[in-house]
Amino acid sequence: MSAFPPDFLSIDDVDGDQLLVLLDLADELKADRAARVASNSSLVRRQLRGRTVAMIFEKPSTRTRVSFQVGVTELGGHPLALSSSELQLGRGETVADTGAVLSRYVHGLVVRTFAQARLDELADGATVPVINALTDEEHPCQALADLQTVRQVFGSFDGRTLTYVGDGNNVAHSLLLAGAKVGLSVRVAHPEGYAPDAAVLARAQQLAAGTGAEASATTDVIAAVTGADVVYTDVWASMGQEGEAEARLRAFEPYRVTPELFAHTAGGAVFLHCLPAHRGEEVSAEVIDGPASQVFDQAENRLHAQKALLSSLLR
Repeated sequence: MSAFPPDFLSIDDVDGDQLLVLLDLADELKADRAARVASNSSLVRRQLRGRTVAMIFEKPSTRTRVSFQVGVTELGGHPLALSSSELQLGRGETVADTGAVLSRYVHGLVVRTFAQARLDELADGATVPVINALTDEEHPCQALADLQTVRQVFGSFDGRTLTYVGDGNNVAHSLLLAGAKVGLSVRVAHPEGYAPDAAVLARAQQLAAGTGAEASATTDVIAAVTGADVVYTDVWASMGQEGEAEARLRAFEPYRVTPELFAHTAGGAVFLHCLPAHRGEEVSAEVIDGPASQVFDQAENRLHAQKALLSSLLR
C-alpha cells in the first residue's frame, strides 16, 4: 500500500486499499472506545499528544464539529475551533496566507467551507495536513463513516448496492467515488436537472470498472431502489440553497423515501441519512424511525472514522 497523502481534500486522494485501512482502524478505535466505556477507563489515547488541530468552520455544523472536536481530544490532542468571523479569511489576507500562517501554530487543519477551490488554495499555502470537513463539491469524511456503517451491517461490500435518492450533491459525489474504490455499487436517483457532476460520475465509473462495482445515475427512482441493500438520502435544500427550497420541494416530491419506495429494496436493506433530516420531506418518519434505519450508528461512526483519519495523517 502506498503512503497516505499529505492532505485529505477528496475521496479521490486515497486509493481503495487506503480506504480499507482507514475503515479497519476506525473499527478498531470504535471497539477500543466501547471497551474503555464499559470498564470506566479513560477515553484518551496518545496518538495526538502534544498536537493542536485547528478547525475552521465557514458553514454551521453539528456532527462534523462535535465529532472532530471530541475525536482530537480522545486522541490526546487539543482541538482549536475557529469560525470565519474570527479569522482574516478574505478580509485583507489571502486564503493561502492563512494556511501558511496557521501551519506555524498548529499540526493540522480541518476545514468546512464553500467552494472546493477555496479549500485547495488553503491547502496549497499550508504545510500541515488539511482535511476536507465539507465543501460544495465533496463530503469525504461523511463517506468514510458511510462505508464503515455499510460494512458493519453487511460484513463486506461485495455484491452490495447503495442507492442514493435526491440531489446529486457533495454527499452523492463522495459516495460515488468511495463506493467505486471499495467495490460497493452506487446508484444515484435524481430529478431532472439535479444530476451529479458529469466529471465525478465519469471518474467513479472509471474506478468502478477496476473493482467490479457499478456507478450510475438515473431519474428512475423505482429502478434505482429495486434490489438495493442500502437506501440513502439527504435534505432537498442544503445550506446556501434556501432560496431554491420551494422549487426543490416540487422537483423532489416524487423522490421522497417512503415505506412504499423502500419496499422495492432487497431483503434486509437498511436506510441511511447524513442528517439533519426533515421528516415528511426527503424521508417519511416511518422509514427513518423504523427498524431498517441505521442513521444514529452512521452519525456515531463519524467520530471513529475521523479519528482513524487523524491518526493516519497526523503521524
